[in-house]
Amino acid sequence: MFKSATIRLTGWYLSILMLTSVIFSVAIYQTMSSEVSSRLEKFQNSLQNDNILGLPMFRIGANLRAAEEAKSQANIATGLVYVNLFVLVTGGIGSYLLAKRHLKPIEEAHEAQSRFTSDASHELRTPLAVMKAELEVALMDENSTKEELKNVLRSNIEEVDKLSKLAEMLLRLSKLEHEKIKFEPIDLNLITKETIKNFGNLAKRIKLNNPNKTIVIGNETSLAELTKILIDNAILYSPKESVINIKISKSNGLAKFEISNTGKGIKAEKLPHIFDRFYRADNSRSNGHMKGYGLGLALAKKIIELHKGGLSVSSTPNELTTFTFTLPLKSAKTQS
Repeated sequence: MFKSATIRLTGWYLSILMLTSVIFSVAIYQTMSSEVSSRLEKFQNSLQNDNILGLPMFRIGANLRAAEEAKSQANIATGLVYVNLFVLVTGGIGSYLLAKRHLKPIEEAHEAQSRFTSDASHELRTPLAVMKAELEVALMDENSTKEELKNVLRSNIEEVDKLSKLAEMLLRLSKLEHEKIKFEPIDLNLITKETIKNFGNLAKRIKLNNPNKTIVIGNETSLAELTKILIDNAILYSPKESVINIKISKSNGLAKFEISNTGKGIKAEKLPHIFDRFYRADNSRSNGHMKGYGLGLALAKKIIELHKGGLSVSSTPNELTTFTFTLPLKSAKTQS
């Protein structure tokens, strides 16, 4: 689809370019022909004035003017043809590259949307298939006990919860992409502390280094969601009872949030894709109680983009993984 669109756009660009080139060529041909004719006419007149009684010389001057005028017009026309051929070739190449460049963002957005739709469909299909299979088995087994049927219902409820979680994450992403959010001065430290408390017993694993106020410009709900995603991710992919370190600092007008955890880590070749929707660095870690949809970090990236901040990750396999984001500070006066 985009290949044919590129060719059509190239055709339009080239048509406009060639039309302009031809119009200018005609104008140049007429102007130069007129100038040559005028000069030759002056030359002929000078010959006639120098040889008032020399009729043969006058005829030679007229013949010379006609021959030179025809030769000059042919040279001009040939030169303009070569120029237009050059414009056609170089313009064609340039038009194709320009069309490809202009369509590239649209193509990338289309591919991302198609990939997102495909991945979302797959994620929705999986729990529905599980539910359908379990219900069909239960219906076919006439000897199913009450307890077995309850287990089927419990399993179905788990799948429904997964679907609800997926729908909620997709809704959050959609809202962030289409709704305007309100920005105001927010204490990043306070938000982080409140988020840690919401993890209950797991909060004892989290160590926050920096009790001071760090006022940033942002949206409280979104930043709370951002810290929750990163802390949840660190807990999910680190050994039980291991310590998760959070460090909040200030530098060059920016607040810097760093969260580090030990564990399996992320391979270097997978780091560039870690914030893509539905991407999982390790599918084997997405089973059972660690099941995820690969939307959390995509949501975190979107939140950071809306806040004009930066989000990055560094990881050494089987050692340390650190997620870092930066946000603009409100002002130096507010921090004092």
